[in-house]
Amino acid sequence: MAAPFNFGQLKFLKALTEALFHEAEMAISADQVVANITDLFAKVGGTKLDEIRLSLTATEIVLGPLFALADVEERARRIGNRLQNSQIDLFQDMARLRGIVYACYYGHWQAGVEPGDQDANAANPVHRQIGFTLPKFRARGAGEMPIERVDGREIDPAHILGAATLGDEYDVIVIGSGAGGAVAAHGVAAQGYKVLIVEAGPFYPSPRINHHELDMVANLFKHGALQTSTNRDFVVFQGRCVGGSSTINNGICLRVNEAGRTHPDAVDVFAKWASVGAPIDAAAFHQSYDVIQGRLGIAPIEPRSGRHNGPHLLNGWHAYAATSPDPKDQRAVADWFAKNFGPPNTPTACAYCGFCNTGCAYGRRMGMAQTYLPDACRDHGARILPGTKADRIVWQTAIDGRREAEAVKLILPDGSRVLVRARVGVIVAGGTIASSKLLSRSDIDGTGQRVSLNIASPVVALMPPGIGGDAWDEDQMATYVDCGDFLLESHFQPPMAMASLMPGWFADHAARMQNFGRVHSAGILFPADRRGRVKDGKLKFQLDKAEDLPLLRRAMATLTKVHFAAGALECYPALTKGQVVTPGMDVDAFFEGAIEEADDVTLSSSHPHGGNAINEDPRHGVVDPECRVHGTTNVLVTDASVFPTCIRVNAQWTTMAMAHYATARGDPFR
Repeated sequence: MAAPFNFGQLKFLKALTEALFHEAEMAISADQVVANITDLFAKVGGTKLDEIRLSLTATEIVLGPLFALADVEERARRIGNRLQNSQIDLFQDMARLRGIVYACYYGHWQAGVEPGDQDANAANPVHRQIGFTLPKFRARGAGEMPIERVDGREIDPAHILGAATLGDEYDVIVIGSGAGGAVAAHGVAAQGYKVLIVEAGPFYPSPRINHHELDMVANLFKHGALQTSTNRDFVVFQGRCVGGSSTINNGICLRVNEAGRTHPDAVDVFAKWASVGAPIDAAAFHQSYDVIQGRLGIAPIEPRSGRHNGPHLLNGWHAYAATSPDPKDQRAVADWFAKNFGPPNTPTACAYCGFCNTGCAYGRRMGMAQTYLPDACRDHGARILPGTKADRIVWQTAIDGRREAEAVKLILPDGSRVLVRARVGVIVAGGTIASSKLLSRSDIDGTGQRVSLNIASPVVALMPPGIGGDAWDEDQMATYVDCGDFLLESHFQPPMAMASLMPGWFADHAARMQNFGRVHSAGILFPADRRGRVKDGKLKFQLDKAEDLPLLRRAMATLTKVHFAAGALECYPALTKGQVVTPGMDVDAFFEGAIEEADDVTLSSSHPHGGNAINEDPRHGVVDPECRVHGTTNVLVTDASVFPTCIRVNAQWTTMAMAHYATARGDPFR
């Protein structure tokens, strides 16, 4: 493989790294950081590598002539003037390079005998600098869960196909192995159909997963966790591996409008769907939730697994709400998350290592690759073809004049193309972006429209010494508050991910990271309903200035006040300029001035949905209420892309329930 960067780009990256650490002590050299960046993009490759090359060239031009030859102080000054403090959208986009540099510093990993070798990293200089300890070396006492692997849940490698073992035809071809695809594949395989599951990403069972964050994001995430909207306002995290995003998420399981766990003033999601022409049998849908809950062992997590950062949010919320004049705050729901980890209160419960987002190395997550996929393969004969892209659906005309899927054209790992016949039907479940692209390539009209995002942004809080404990030594996300029109969710990340989210520049950023054991963190989650579309294969998404930005400001201000109510000394909201908020400030006024547009704040989403919405009328949706593509006889879509409007909560469980609702309550092809 050719080197991802040329000599000039490497020289610029080194100069940029040195400047971003101006007046900060580096535990590894700038050359080593550049080597880490190079290794990451060599693995990611593709269009994302092309984008970063272009960004490096443009940024070097913006930072002025002979940037790499200027002294470090001058380089830092230029970065501050032209990137950190700029209100020019293009320059703000370039400023996001800082996150890559900081991630590749704090994600440093010492080479070992085995990939992810923790022993070789016992004295990792970056970990030592911030006071972080890898899971293998953490002391666990009485009543604590040992950090050990649970075996026996993984997919049998014999059920993984390659080009040589791929058949010419199957009854049903399922495209995508994540929350929607896995449940749908199991549902139709259990009805006796011969099922092929096609997955674009690699097969990465738990024993292959490790705590080398940079390596895991390169291998398990789409575009190495660097996928963005076309305007670069949003980072969109999606899994790209067998099991999909269920392999790399926090396992949060929330139903829509669940009594006692949803704010009573929250929008009634199913009623809203019905109002736009997408009626759902709510009782049947909740029965599908129940079935998924039983198989995945979904239950509220154990408090010991989120013992530091989790109570911080709950305690802060109760203190804040006690003095709030808003009656809506009094009706808010503050609780522990339910998850598909473990299940809880068993010997296989979550070991709360804190690395959920880069995969569970201990086999304790009850994701699709530990439940529905092995069940479908072992019990019902399904087979999985990883590393393979579904290029398009090939049609024939049914006797009633509608289109009928005859086959799927696949692109195998070696780049060769093969046509595999689908005797009975096709199920599309690649996620909002991938499913929209596939359906569009297959000449289905109206795809990729009215995409919704649940949008997240973090606020980090510095706590007094000795208060709260090490938030990195626990479950990444433990508690939440449903405020009605937005959620607050506790979260804490391992070093690489935390560094990319931590606001601040230069020595300020380094100081915040060196307080790794003193900070707590949470994020907001608010719905942006039907603001986007998939065009030319990419997500175009724009917040509404009149509706979304005021909600964003209010949610960020509320979370900041909650941190202060919990005892925080200062807060670091994820603002591009890296400002600090202190208790004496007018928090509402601060955010009113600090967030004028989406570029002023770091925004992300792990929950894109919509794009191929359910609707009774084919003029307003891509699939009918049974999730069958309008105008076709035998093609279903069973992922979050069929959601007609934003569901406002984490999407995993609802996506699984939708797939069950569409495929497992009866034969969807009859």
